[in-house]
Amino acid sequence: MTSTKETPPTVDEFPGIGKRSLRAKMLSSNTFWIFLVLLALLVVFSLLRPNVFPTFQNAQLLLIETSVLLVLAVGMTFVITTAGIDLSVGSVLIFSGMVAAKTMEWLSPNGDATNAGWGVISVGLVTGVLAGAAWGLINGALVALAKIPPLIVTLGTMGAALGAANLLNGGSDINTVPRELNQTLGYGTSLGVVPNIVLVAVIITVIGAWLLHTTRYGRYTYAIGSNREAARRSGIGVTRHLLTVYLLTGFLAGIAGFMSLAYYASTTIAAHTLDNLDAISAVVLGGTSLFGGVGSMIGTVIGVFIPAVLTKGFNIVGVQDFWQQIALGAVLIAAVWFDQQRRRARNSR
Repeated sequence: MTSTKETPPTVDEFPGIGKRSLRAKMLSSNTFWIFLVLLALLVVFSLLRPNVFPTFQNAQLLLIETSVLLVLAVGMTFVITTAGIDLSVGSVLIFSGMVAAKTMEWLSPNGDATNAGWGVISVGLVTGVLAGAAWGLINGALVALAKIPPLIVTLGTMGAALGAANLLNGGSDINTVPRELNQTLGYGTSLGVVPNIVLVAVIITVIGAWLLHTTRYGRYTYAIGSNREAARRSGIGVTRHLLTVYLLTGFLAGIAGFMSLAYYASTTIAAHTLDNLDAISAVVLGGTSLFGGVGSMIGTVIGVFIPAVLTKGFNIVGVQDFWQQIALGAVLIAAVWFDQQRRRARNSR
């Protein structure tokens, strides 16, 4: 069998290629419109409560509260871009935090890690992240090797990881978290301004954006999401790549679990049961298509902040929680509808 190498079309052959105006590119970008929505929300709430909402303290608290979710959403962006889904990240976060906390207890005198130093904390970090990566590897193996639909796989591991976390400590939270961890990563700042937990989230997001948008790994992720069979025929190791995508998501869930442990100084089992849905919502709001092949890390960052700003703004204004849920649901449905319209318009050309 002989293969021929196709020459990509040039601008001379197709005059329309590469000549779109900046305005046309912006108007056709999901990220641009989502950013306008976020900007509008910030302006509205700032006008409604000018003495409370647009303050440094409120902005800092908003950044801290979204840091853990942002790390989860970075991994979810890769998964959804491949046309997959991961419902287990919230439970994996809980399990990873529980493993880290339990490890630090085991290494501390009398099982109390409150006064533990950085040696014990480092071991807790490694075990927690490895625990998250292990669940990601299980998800990837079942999806990529066993060919089980990701919705079913991660629905199953969601319950399994949560059950395993409860088994580790009899269904109770662990509250003996090292003070040093809480004071340094949970509430510590760099340069006296930037919270360390936010700095960690920013670094992970920048690395994720670089990986998705500038590397071969990112191009393969887009290709698999666009057309898995075509990607396979073009020589991409689809099975291996999907395995690493779910592994990466579990790894980041492990980091998020340790960040949560540092901030709350507790495993907070009940506080993360909906984190999987929040991460998926943020990624979809940011313009990543549930059908795969389209994803933006910048959009994910914006998508994380839209529900956070809505919730914070509604709380400050005094809107009931019920209306918050309705508004968030409406925004999510609108984002999916917009994605479908763009997809239909693109396919009809």
